[in-house]
Amino acid sequence: MSDDSTAGPPAPGTPFPADGYVGDPAVRAEWDERYTDRQQLWSGRPNGALVAEAAGLAPGRVLDVGCGEGADAVWLARRGWDVTALEVSGVALERAAGHARDAGLAVRWVHASLTEAALPPASFDLVSAQYPALLRTPDAAAERALLAAVAPGGVLLLVHHAGMDTHREDESGFDPADYVWPSTVAALLDEDWEVEVDEQRPRVAPEGGAGAHHTDDLVLRVRRLR
Repeated sequence: MSDDSTAGPPAPGTPFPADGYVGDPAVRAEWDERYTDRQQLWSGRPNGALVAEAAGLAPGRVLDVGCGEGADAVWLARRGWDVTALEVSGVALERAAGHARDAGLAVRWVHASLTEAALPPASFDLVSAQYPALLRTPDAAAERALLAAVAPGGVLLLVHHAGMDTHREDESGFDPADYVWPSTVAALLDEDWEVEVDEQRPRVAPEGGAGAHHTDDLVLRVRRLR
């Protein structure tokens, strides 16, 4: 990936270099290990909230944040979206790219963390972040990166597991306060944004895959007015 902050994502279908990752190496290693431990980590089907919320949107440019093994990216591309898919795990991206090739679909693959990726600002008609593991920082870098990617008139769709944001740090060291939630993004919205959906709802969960035990979603859908 280029170091030029003005550069956009690669052309659809462009192979990503194995050494081209931009971000924290420890985060990449952690997620590579999680994917390597299982032949398939997720269900292989698109997330239910994305299917429900994107069904009425006209296809345009979409950023899939934390694309994993590519089920959402493939679903979007099949429906005519111009897809840029971002992921920290190279193992996951290899699987995602293979699924897209098998389906005969072109997707831009970006091997980077959200805050380090050289994404064109204000250029995506839809930014989709389905259950992202985005770390919070004092300057709210991840939250601001999500919002900054949305084009005027475009939509940010952020979905997460309900209830997890209110848990306390557990024995494994997981502390919900360390991560971005719909509420932390909503807190940054100003008059340039319109909240279209901000609710908890039963999750339409694909069978199988990690996270299948979560039963309810937090869904935040906001539109950038200008």
